[in-house]
Amino acid sequence: MKTYDWIVVGGGIAGAALAYELAKSGFSVLLLEQYSTSQNATRYSYGGLAYWSSSTPLTRLLCEEAIALYHILAQELDADIQFRELDLLLTISADSDPEVTAALYNHFAIPPRLLSVQEACELEPLLNREAISGALTVKHGHIHPEKTAQAYIQAFERAGGEMQIFQVLQVLQDGVKTTTATFHSAKVVICAGGLSRQLLKSAGIPIKLYFTHTEIIETPPLDIRLRTLVMPANVQRFQLEAESTQVDALWDELGNELVAPILDVGAIQFQDGSIRIGQISRAIADPHVKVNSEVSEKWLRRSVGQILPTLENLSGTWYHCLVAFSSNQLPLIGAIPGFESIHVFSGFSNPLVLIPPLAKRFANFANGQEDEIIRQMLI
Repeated sequence: MKTYDWIVVGGGIAGAALAYELAKSGFSVLLLEQYSTSQNATRYSYGGLAYWSSSTPLTRLLCEEAIALYHILAQELDADIQFRELDLLLTISADSDPEVTAALYNHFAIPPRLLSVQEACELEPLLNREAISGALTVKHGHIHPEKTAQAYIQAFERAGGEMQIFQVLQVLQDGVKTTTATFHSAKVVICAGGLSRQLLKSAGIPIKLYFTHTEIIETPPLDIRLRTLVMPANVQRFQLEAESTQVDALWDELGNELVAPILDVGAIQFQDGSIRIGQISRAIADPHVKVNSEVSEKWLRRSVGQILPTLENLSGTWYHCLVAFSSNQLPLIGAIPGFESIHVFSGFSNPLVLIPPLAKRFANFANGQEDEIIRQMLI
């Protein structure tokens, strides 16, 4: 049986981009994905590119690289990834002070501009003016995330890479064991999002990588026109992540609900007219736990209806996926100490921005090129 230089586990944007960059660098690469039809966080993402939100020299450099890369990515991958720029509208709840909320964004590379209620409703006519005290706005990149991942995979295969649809059951020092076969490689890199912690645990590797159960509603193409990407200014997700990771051992007790669930009301319309509405996040220490979709959908619809009343009762389908995160909003990258053939590339807090430049850097680093950015981010 063939032995590959790299096996990449996971066909979302992280695995697809990294597999492509590794193959382009001359490595023999096998990409393994569990599902023939995507069911991962990339598939259900809003597709936003928050270039403006860098807050350190490291993230600022990566955001600048990402901007430059996305402007040529469709040409490089020979595919339409629906890259565009649109207005992000960060809604400020009626009981919050707009000036205080705006000050929370002053440390970002491009601080959003504060809008009055009237200005916010002019920018986004579907807003309920009674539900907000104002809003923040900034120019925001946007792509179709699933089409982008597929474009990476197609370019990866044109570069000589191989892709197989198999569920990986166990990570080995010299490859992976799947439901039907064992594949061998010099190195393995785990890009399996919310399943990464469980997969690495199967190899006896403890890692501080976590996941939320995230829920959205997706509509079919509609005639309604949402002009902006709407999100809350006071995002609760980062607080949920910080609180849920305080005691790592609790994540090894299946079924633990680490903190109460949260809902960050948002919506985005894609170029085909479909709208994604979300999102609920639950920190439950079991990647396979069943979530009550009926209760979740009612909560989602009622909440979005307060901000965007027109969207509350639209026909749509509820979806659930896992979203990986780390304890410090920086991804986990590189070889795992003590298991030098096993690598990880996961836990991105701003994935669609950070993954493309870091995948390129990771592949170059794997090919022997020194890279100070990758050095700083190694586990």
